[in-house]
Amino acid sequence: MLFLPLVSKMDPSDYVGFTFFVGCMAMMAASAFFFLSIRSVDKKWSTSILVSGLITFIAAVHYFYMRDYWAEFAESPTFFRYIDWTLTVPLMCVEFFLILKVAGAKKSLMWKLILFSVVMLVTGYIGEAIDRENAWLWGLISGIAYFAIVYEIWLGKAKKIAENAGGAVLSAHKTLCWFVLVGWAIYPIGYMAGTPGWYDGIFGGLNLDVIYNLGDAVNKIGFGLVIYNLAVKSSEKTQVHNA
Repeated sequence: MLFLPLVSKMDPSDYVGFTFFVGCMAMMAASAFFFLSIRSVDKKWSTSILVSGLITFIAAVHYFYMRDYWAEFAESPTFFRYIDWTLTVPLMCVEFFLILKVAGAKKSLMWKLILFSVVMLVTGYIGEAIDRENAWLWGLISGIAYFAIVYEIWLGKAKKIAENAGGAVLSAHKTLCWFVLVGWAIYPIGYMAGTPGWYDGIFGGLNLDVIYNLGDAVNKIGFGLVIYNLAVKSSEKTQVHNA
């Protein structure tokens, strides 16, 4: 009953609102799946699956708020979105550490990735919500932090640890790297679509919320599925070995 007054105002042709509704249910369904899968894998992977569930659950809660904010004001819920990202993106960085922990990854790697992600998000928020006149500059700083993450996982210490681990860990690491390189690249497009700058003529006609919603679904749920696949393969191999 709490959401019915807002739902009744939704325009059937509102494709932006539609993506918010789909995002709510997709994230919640993914959370249920990950939480229920924890006991079906080896204990050493349970934390990774738990974090995957937390990522999508946190996103689902924020999507409920963002959905209703859009329905009420037809404005981009920037504040709620960045709260969501501030919690979930560092957790996605933690996932790299968790899958590489079995191969000897140190916590310093985790904190380095988290630091870069926080810089990326804080500067992005400043450019999108506070200092829009200099959005291009804040976007540039955010982009540098993003590429620092890309470098670390593709060419830095994280890559070396994954190569030493080999097998399913290396395969999962490579897939997550592609998510960061390609999937996370969706967000700068949304940023440029919603802020003023030299790029107006290129991305000005796009809707940033549709782009962000698509990016969230692909990356957050996709990250979790990669972790789940790694956990299942590793657990099956362990069971065969013990048999």
